[in-house]
Amino acid sequence: MTDRRDGKRPAAFSATRRQVLKSSAGWYGLTGLGLTSPFSFATSAGAEAATSVAGAAEKVIWSSCTVNCGSRCALRMHVEDGMIRWVETDNTGTDAYGEHQLRACLRGRSMRKRVHHPDRLKYPMKRVGRRGEGKFERISWEEALDTIATSLQSTLDTYGNEAVYIQYGTGVTGGNFTRSSHQASLTTRFMNCLGGFLAAHGNYSTAQIAEGISYTYGGWTTGNSPSDMANTKLVVMFGNNPAETRMSGCGVVYHDAEALARSNARVIVIDPRYTDSAGGREDEWIPIRPGTDAALVAGIAHVLIKENMVDQEFLDRYCVGYDAKTLPEGAPRNGHYKAYILGQGPDGIEKTPEWASEITAIPVDRIVKLAREIGMAKPCCITQGWGPQRHVNGEIMARAIAMLPILTGNVGINGGGTGAREGSYTMPVKRLPLGENKAKAVIPVFMWTDAITRGTEMTALRDGVRGKDKLDVPIKFIWNYASNTLVNQHSDINKTAETLGDDTKCEMIVVIENFMTASAKFADILLPDLLMAEQIDLIPNGSAGNMGYVILADTAAEPAFECRSIYDILTGVAERMGIREAFTEGRTQEEWIEYLYEETRQMNSDIEMPEFEEMREIGVVKRPDPRGHYVALKEFRDDPEANPLKTPSGKIEIYSERLANLAATWELPPGDVIDPLPIHVSTIRGWNSEERRTYPLQLTGYHAKSRTHSTYGNIEALEAASPQEVWINPIDATPRGIANGDLVRVFNAEGETRLNAKVTPRIMPGVTAMGEGAWHVADSAGIDHGGSVNVLTTQHPSPLAKGNPQHTNLVNVQKVM
Repeated sequence: MTDRRDGKRPAAFSATRRQVLKSSAGWYGLTGLGLTSPFSFATSAGAEAATSVAGAAEKVIWSSCTVNCGSRCALRMHVEDGMIRWVETDNTGTDAYGEHQLRACLRGRSMRKRVHHPDRLKYPMKRVGRRGEGKFERISWEEALDTIATSLQSTLDTYGNEAVYIQYGTGVTGGNFTRSSHQASLTTRFMNCLGGFLAAHGNYSTAQIAEGISYTYGGWTTGNSPSDMANTKLVVMFGNNPAETRMSGCGVVYHDAEALARSNARVIVIDPRYTDSAGGREDEWIPIRPGTDAALVAGIAHVLIKENMVDQEFLDRYCVGYDAKTLPEGAPRNGHYKAYILGQGPDGIEKTPEWASEITAIPVDRIVKLAREIGMAKPCCITQGWGPQRHVNGEIMARAIAMLPILTGNVGINGGGTGAREGSYTMPVKRLPLGENKAKAVIPVFMWTDAITRGTEMTALRDGVRGKDKLDVPIKFIWNYASNTLVNQHSDINKTAETLGDDTKCEMIVVIENFMTASAKFADILLPDLLMAEQIDLIPNGSAGNMGYVILADTAAEPAFECRSIYDILTGVAERMGIREAFTEGRTQEEWIEYLYEETRQMNSDIEMPEFEEMREIGVVKRPDPRGHYVALKEFRDDPEANPLKTPSGKIEIYSERLANLAATWELPPGDVIDPLPIHVSTIRGWNSEERRTYPLQLTGYHAKSRTHSTYGNIEALEAASPQEVWINPIDATPRGIANGDLVRVFNAEGETRLNAKVTPRIMPGVTAMGEGAWHVADSAGIDHGGSVNVLTTQHPSPLAKGNPQHTNLVNVQKVM
């Protein structure tokens, strides 16, 4: 092999078709994303030409971008004199459809700007002002680690393990060591060596859909692979926006584009915002009021039933609760889905297109036409992104959208799907063992602030506590690693800041970060972390369609200043607490990675992966999905008796007896609804809420292209390319005297933020939108000037998962004079 440090292009290493294909089905890959458009692509020849300019003194080292965009992209760092001079991405292979390059988007390609950013945290620090004030003084690593160990031991001795909480975070995602997951990080392993910690279920991205759709299908369910769109006739996307949420060459957007080019399928995008996934590539955009997707589904179902376009044979054999024939014995006689749609259920309201139109703001004739298109297209692929479920009624809305492929019999077939988001293949990769969490209590991940303020009052029946009937202690110690969820990404920032500001409640907050984020300002001990480019890790693919791969990311830049890796930090604390050997098992970080890589080689022995040192030169190994197109629930569809689902009935449960029991026993706030059927539910802060008299505009969030959540939020070049703005329709802007580019205040009872307006017909009237993740920058009056959407969001959780409702908001917008 050529030396990876000489600047020459490496040979491709990819499993051959013969090595991995176990059936006659084909597989599809993707080419990498270009720099100007989510659907434009550069050639591998261009990548090779760019590589050829490397100077003789330049080293080229493989690394990765591991932020939480869903992808894990390969980066090639060009290093000279210890500095990353420029960054390119994967240039291996033919880059043909089926063996594509794992090209990073502009965010990953700006990694150099993060590594060498002048605002990097440089030294360990301790708080000297009020918590949240952002005043710190430099301390030694010895003092920092001693303080943490002493405080943690005191917390364990005084309150027990369940008083220690690992903060949800996704600042680094996917690696073995660079992984900030609250469920599977190095901090998880560390605390398990001490007996455990207060765990959390769910996450901020998918809590509602993961919980809700599991009652329908019996567990977490994806749709078919994106390449399978090549087999469909019609694609209907509910709030699914891969061009902005999966925009890299390691994501799914190119799979979508190539598959649709092969199928020539009609594409309909249903979204309040005309997203880049539409952007002229769709056949039709149907704007819809946020939070009303279930009403649209009900109106469509009415047409399907009335015009005899449901797949009755499928519903009879594979489903429970569509009509009286398959309704469980204990359910009310009129408790089935068909009765609900036809107005024969408990509410007595017929879910006609006229009824749905009033709620959704979609014209009646368009609902009827959409229903007929869905009913007549065989097969039809219906997907939903994770935006629709991020509402107060998110669980039931996710279940409702899944009803469309169920009613039409499109589940378990090529060209169809489950109504969930597209599925992806993941190459088997050995993970760092985490140990056992012996603490029993588990809280909803979104309700950690409640666990600080009213911990012992939190119960299973009211607050979704699992493992125990109630919490025994409040949170007293927080680990916050690579996470801005402590403040910036959590709802109602002002309320959160008030909670954290009282250091008699949560007594110690340890933040391990790269920059002085809004969350870092609330640390008691603030530690400077390494970036991915400054350490070694083994990175599996994320949401990559049909292309599995693994990246061996090496150390491209020496650690800056006094920054240390999370592994070294926790090893230092472990030494002080007498668990060093249990935590490290005698291995350094590099030795762990070599061990995990060798285990990964054994897991993939059929493709003869290179040895460790050779892999450091190659950087990436690709393994296409051996199944070809992945079809979700295919085995169930082929033989439901031999391959039952994990629901109590073994079938698709349109009517869920478990949900009926929860609805009867859980204590819910007024207005919250759990129902055995996927019905439409109005919510607080919804389109028909009384609060609209004061705050007349709905506000929803979206994933901004210039950031991944809040990561990369301080890279000026990215912000200039895609600035933070509030989208507002001209119909709403004109009477307010707002012109495009004007500085406006967006406000409600929770807070106020100021940013520029984007006046555009790409957002429907009555609705506004802001990219989530902008850095919170408050003045002395508490007014945010960073465009942070979470000064406007609520901490009212969803009913079932107790999940993140950050798309359910009402605001007003005024021009700043």
